[in-house]
Amino acid sequence: MYPLKKTNGEVLFCLRNLFRIGCDRENLNRTIQYRMKNTLVTAIFILQLSICAAQGYNITFKSNVNYGEAFLAFYQGKNLNVQDSATINNQGIAVFKNKVALPGGIYAVVYGDKKFSSDFLIDKEQTITITADTQRLAKTIITGSKDNAVFAAYQNFVAEKGRLLVAEKKAFETATSAADSALHEKKYNELNSEINNYRYNIINNEPKSMMAALLLAMKGPAQPQTIPITAKDSLDNYYFYKEHYWDGFSFSDSRLVRTPFFLPRLETYYREVMQQGQTDTIIRDIDYKLLLARTAPEMYKFLLNWFTDEYINPKYMGQDAIFVHLYEKYHSKGLTSWLNEKQMKTITDRAYMQMSNLIGEQAANIEMLDTKEDTVSLYDVQSPYTLVVFWDPTCGHCKEEIPKIDSIYRASWKEKGMKIFAVLTEKTEPVWLKFIQEHKIQDWIHVHQSPEMAEAERLSQRPGYRQSFDVIMTPTLLLLDKDKRIIAKKLNLEQIDAFLTVKTKQ
Repeated sequence: MYPLKKTNGEVLFCLRNLFRIGCDRENLNRTIQYRMKNTLVTAIFILQLSICAAQGYNITFKSNVNYGEAFLAFYQGKNLNVQDSATINNQGIAVFKNKVALPGGIYAVVYGDKKFSSDFLIDKEQTITITADTQRLAKTIITGSKDNAVFAAYQNFVAEKGRLLVAEKKAFETATSAADSALHEKKYNELNSEINNYRYNIINNEPKSMMAALLLAMKGPAQPQTIPITAKDSLDNYYFYKEHYWDGFSFSDSRLVRTPFFLPRLETYYREVMQQGQTDTIIRDIDYKLLLARTAPEMYKFLLNWFTDEYINPKYMGQDAIFVHLYEKYHSKGLTSWLNEKQMKTITDRAYMQMSNLIGEQAANIEMLDTKEDTVSLYDVQSPYTLVVFWDPTCGHCKEEIPKIDSIYRASWKEKGMKIFAVLTEKTEPVWLKFIQEHKIQDWIHVHQSPEMAEAERLSQRPGYRQSFDVIMTPTLLLLDKDKRIIAKKLNLEQIDAFLTVKTKQ
């Protein structure tokens, strides 16, 4: 599977959003996405896939376009991703066929040099015929699927009511009397009620249908009704919104993965709704979501892949604990069998680099040689705070940052009792010594690792400082307390200064 994308970057097709009034179509940016192998997590998942495989799919597409290639694609977030392709014959027919059934979701056939697309639903019925005319795409006919009959009726109903809504809105805006305004407002509200009632009838009359699942999932969170006056009111409204954010959404329904609305909603929840500093709360929430999805293979796989990708290089300090938790509870237990050996190695290596330097953990000791070639240990440094700096004088960014660190150290940090333990990361000793002398930063404890030390470390199979301190770029900064516990890391100078100011006041 790969994203559908023109080589010149111009996208000529998009989604007809089910939850919008009418049929607005807007261009969506397509990006190359990482696609994992489609395998399973448990024996239950294997059984479910075997049942699907026995069914297969057979989708016949007919149109007035009788050339080129047609693509069977599915929606996922902002992307329309190719599942299959077929050549259109001179009668305008293309057939997509496979012995393995498609996962449920919102799909589209894209054709006519990617200028046209026809949307439809895939669920249990997968022998489907789609008849489309590029001059009347809204009149596309889909047979062989009850879900698509409900879908088509819903689209037609909403399109018609949408036109009436637009007319009533315009009439309300141009009304010349209070009576006319009231009349058009009433009609507008009545039309909205008709649309909502139509949706609820589908949900009540066809509760197991895909349309019902989609309409429930797209309702959106309930909004708090209390107008906030005090800080407590605002906090209560936040908790209400968070508590109801996933109302109507089923994490045990894999069909919702292949829709355009699930990924943006997931991103908003974990990036904006969840409080970023509450790592333990996020971990509990993730575990609960994965527990709900344990019987839905596609949902489980999508969630675990997304969580792993989101937190493997976290945007907020301390969230690396989330990735380490994902590795220890899921990846290391063999619950991600769809990953290949290279992918697992990347995740494992990253986890081992992060788990040894989590916030609150005691830092690994460092024993190296100083500028006089004497052995110096990090744990011999006695101070309320120690800033560990990994740097290289040939690194362009280090050349700018190291003098700045020294300036703020002399101006503020030194009087707070901080000491700086600076580790050379490359074999550039002559340049290193020259840089230290020229910039007069002799106040720091400067150390480097000799080749003999590196070899002894390798032979004893001890983790090196790069793994122990997650040094993948320079400069890398970690702030330790008097007991050499990590209290901050990978912050910029301003953030470290603000953090240190708060800590010293405490």
